[in-house]
Amino acid sequence: MKFFKYIVQSENGLHARPAGLLVKAASEFESKIQIYKGEDITESDEETLKSADAKGLFSLMGLNLKKGETFTLVANGSDEEKATLELEKFIKEDLHL
Repeated sequence: MKFFKYIVQSENGLHARPAGLLVKAASEFESKIQIYKGEDITESDEETLKSADAKGLFSLMGLNLKKGETFTLVANGSDEEKATLELEKFIKEDLHL
């Protein structure tokens, strides 16, 4: 399991266009990729945090991420390290989220 945290910077939060681009990018990896809304994530509280499948647009939009909110992207699978590194770069540099 690999993960990174990110604070939403965009005034519009995670709206449809960037969410669609994120789904497309996440779908390129074999690993299961989840987005958890909230400040902190540990294995003990993963079940209590609101989460979404990063490969599903409606699931991701359901998180309703706004500016200033923190989310954690978690990748688990055969290409988890590559997925985490590339998605973190994509979110920070290309999505401007």
